[in-house]
Amino acid sequence: MLKQYPFYVKCTVILLGLILFVYVITGLREILAPLSFALLLAILLNPLVNRLQQWKIPRVLSICIALFLAFLFIAGVGYFLSAQIAGFTDQFPLMKKKLVQLVENLQRDISRRFDIDVEKQQAAMEEAGAKMKPLIGSTAGALMSSIAALILLPVYSFLFLYYKNLLLNFIYEVFAKENFKEVGVVLKQTKGAIQHYMYGLVVETSIVAVLNSLALLILGVKYWILLGVLGAILNIIPYIGGIISVALPVLIATVTKEGLHTQVLIMICYAVIQFIDNHFLVPYIVSSKVKINALISIVFVLLGNAAWGVSGMFLCIPFAGILKIIFDRIDDLKPWGRLLGDEIPVRPKAQWPIRRRPGSVKNAKIKAG
Repeated sequence: MLKQYPFYVKCTVILLGLILFVYVITGLREILAPLSFALLLAILLNPLVNRLQQWKIPRVLSICIALFLAFLFIAGVGYFLSAQIAGFTDQFPLMKKKLVQLVENLQRDISRRFDIDVEKQQAAMEEAGAKMKPLIGSTAGALMSSIAALILLPVYSFLFLYYKNLLLNFIYEVFAKENFKEVGVVLKQTKGAIQHYMYGLVVETSIVAVLNSLALLILGVKYWILLGVLGAILNIIPYIGGIISVALPVLIATVTKEGLHTQVLIMICYAVIQFIDNHFLVPYIVSSKVKINALISIVFVLLGNAAWGVSGMFLCIPFAGILKIIFDRIDDLKPWGRLLGDEIPVRPKAQWPIRRRPGSVKNAKIKAG
């Protein structure tokens, strides 16, 4: 029906719909973000619940066992990271003293080379720190809300798994009976894509954590396990997380070691690891079923951060994959599905006509005909 209206009408309707959608999801992020994580976790645990039910274990008990194993794994990772962070904080006063000395030396060098007073530099740093305080406060608030959402996560996941058949029947009943087959295909592909993405993400993150930690151990960087694991976790956030994961060990090496050769070697090692990750691990382990191109990935990460903060940055890529699956199954939305994908056509479908010289052989044949 929308094709019957002029182009400007269609654009207006689409823009209004997008604005309303963004307004709703931004205003309800405290509710929708935990539900989204719980939905992903429920889809991830669904095969385990089905397997436990095949072993004649009651449904409620199967869901509880699956959730217990999942949160046991999460608690193990959290305990490991907290133990590493505890050792890191013990050395924090010495590192802070060394960092202050480095900043003072840098200020003197800037004052000597660029004729900028130390007082002006200090004022600029204080002004930047004042601007950063709201950002730090919002980040702390986001972390506190994430902790609160973590408490609700098992409850939401349990209810998603328990009412799975009810929710699936609702989705089928929304559409006409002649579309049941297409709806089933979309649901099956969406479930498979999310499960493959999440399983692959765990494997890829583990491999990157091992590679990062080994590189930092060989280079003699302190807290190599903590930095390697944190770098792998931050690497889940496309592009932006990779930059932060490199900056952390470079900063630690700057504070704890003399010279700059270690920092250069860290950047070289991380560049090699990123090359392995982007060209081998991600294509073959994580995103072999649903591939999203780099441009759309960056845009979705920025939009996710603007809408839901850190949670949105983690959720944006799986949801982009879900949108691509849905778009690829609907005729009117197939161009949007191709836009999200990474398959680049050889040439555009419509091109400007090619002008030929009057004396060309082809034109001569046309005139003769």
